[in-house]
This record gives sequence, C-alpha cells and structure tokens, in this order.
Amino acid sequence: MKVLLISDSHGLTSEVDIIKKRHEDEVELMLHCGDSELTSTSPQLSSFKGVKGNCDFGSDLPNEIIEDLNGQTLYMTHGHLYNVKVTLMSLKYRAEEVNAKIVCYGHSHVAAAELIDGILFINPGSIRLPLQRRQKTYVIIEVENSHANVKFFDVSGEEIQELSNDFMI
Repeated sequence: MKVLLISDSHGLTSEVDIIKKRHEDEVELMLHCGDSELTSTSPQLSSFKGVKGNCDFGSDLPNEIIEDLNGQTLYMTHGHLYNVKVTLMSLKYRAEEVNAKIVCYGHSHVAAAELIDGILFINPGSIRLPLQRRQKTYVIIEVENSHANVKFFDVSGEEIQELSNDFMI
C-alpha cells in the first residue's frame, strides 16, 4: 500500500493541488499531518485525511487518525500536543498505546524518518517553511508486510535520495 504524506503547507493551495495530482493515481491514501490552514472542506484537502495542527484555528479536523496499512497500524497527529520539537518520547508512548508501528507527524518542519524501538517515525517536513534544509519536502511511504519504503520528494517531484530509506517494522 502506498501513502502520500504532506505536512505544514500553511495556506498553500496550488502546491498541494500539484502534489495531489502528481501522485493520485499511484497512492491509495493521502494524509496531511496538520497546519494546512485550510478548512476540512477545501478542494485541496478533498482527497486527504488530515489532522488539526496548532495553526488550524477553528478547524473541525481531529487531533489524531489511526489507519490500517496492510496489517500495520499507522498513527498520525500534528505533534504539537506531544512536544515533538523537544523529544519523541510522548509520541512514542501514544504509539505504543494504540499499537502503532508507523507514526506520522509534523509541527517541527524537519524532514526525517527514523526507527525507534521498532516504531517508524516519519515527519514529511514542510512544503512551505522547511527547517534544517532548503528543500520543501513531502513523503510517499510504501508498506508491504513488515517492510516500509520511505521516499522523500521536493515540491517539484524529485526524490531526495539522502533522506529516503527502507525500514523493517
């Protein structure tokens, strides 16, 4: 199963539309990790399942989403409620509570994928205001059994090899 992950688009509309159209035929699920600053009924988010970020004021989006990806539980939240700019421990505890093997979050604007105690943590970065690197990024994750292939892309659709990786979960 392939999943598109995007986060922290902070009001961008054309870029979200372009990324969505670029990948809509290859992914089965599109997720937005928060801070879209768009309404849940906006045309840009129509194909996405999304969570509420700290800049999504008045939003009716949920704080978390749990999905089954071919037998692997995915947990998604924005991250601001779990202090992710300082540590991933609170987020890890929540992942353990829901038996998640994949955790998707945003908030820090730092693109990263790492395995911590058998749980894959993915932050797709930001397509508007990236931190710690110039590229504005998003992710496509492909999950098959206990294998996860994580590919990072810049907004033009070019893969960022040094961030992309394979994980056993």
